Amino acid sequence: MIYTTLVSVATLQQNLNNPDWVIVDCRFSLSDAETGAYAYRHGHIPNARYAHLNKDLSSAITENTGRHPLPDFRLLIEKLKVWGITNHSQIVAYDDVSGAFAGRLWWLLRYIGHECVAVLDGGIKNWQQVGLPVTTTLPAIKPATFRPYLNRTCCLNALQVQNGLAQRTICLIDARTPERYRGEQEPIDPVAGHIPYALNHPFQLNLDNSGLFLSAEQLRAQFSQLIGNTPPEQVVHTCGSGVTACHNLLAMEHAGLTGSKLYAGSWSEWIRDKNRPVSTG
Repeated sequence: MIYTTLVSVATLQQNLNNPDWVIVDCRFSLSDAETGAYAYRHGHIPNARYAHLNKDLSSAITENTGRHPLPDFRLLIEKLKVWGITNHSQIVAYDDVSGAFAGRLWWLLRYIGHECVAVLDGGIKNWQQVGLPVTTTLPAIKPATFRPYLNRTCCLNALQVQNGLAQRTICLIDARTPERYRGEQEPIDPVAGHIPYALNHPFQLNLDNSGLFLSAEQLRAQFSQLIGNTPPEQVVHTCGSGVTACHNLLAMEHAGLTGSKLYAGSWSEWIRDKNRPVSTG
């Protein structure tokens, strides 16, 4: 069996020593970029590699990009090889914020044609809450061969988003908190507000009180109410920098609403061009 959206801690525990399974720690903090790497060194799920959001899962910021531009995919492929990932690997990504950062790796792997990737439901917090071990031992990794098959149709750029909204051919969903969406507060970016016509679905709504994803049925009901009659393939996800938007995309896939897309540049790229419209409230 392959896992393409979520995997439970019980299932991961059963496959902890499965040579076909590769675990990737994606912990990160926007306020301190080295917090995740520090946490990894001081205790991670056995056999996990570490993926740094800025260094491994993004490329350098330029004057035209958002805060987390998509990575140079040639470099990412080389990194996957170093991590021992093959085209047949079952990859499990986790973090300590219920998938907010792990979802980025999940989406990137799907973008390069790798479907056998899932996010650990509840992350390392749930792993430890049920009494499972962590280690400071670094995994022994044998480099592997990985062949990408890029699917560029699952990602939109700013112009495609602008045209899609103007023509009413897409439904845009913003994963940020309601306060940031409405422009009442903006702790990160220089301009507050949201892309006109975007709907707001904070990614936290995908989770229950314990940080686990809601059931597929609950997620389907939430998103179906939000998007109405819009086909899932015409839904596009955005956020501050294209990271937590992946959480909503993952939730829709888990709910069986498949085929939605990502605006990877998101708000932090959108506002780089002062000619692009901004809404508040």
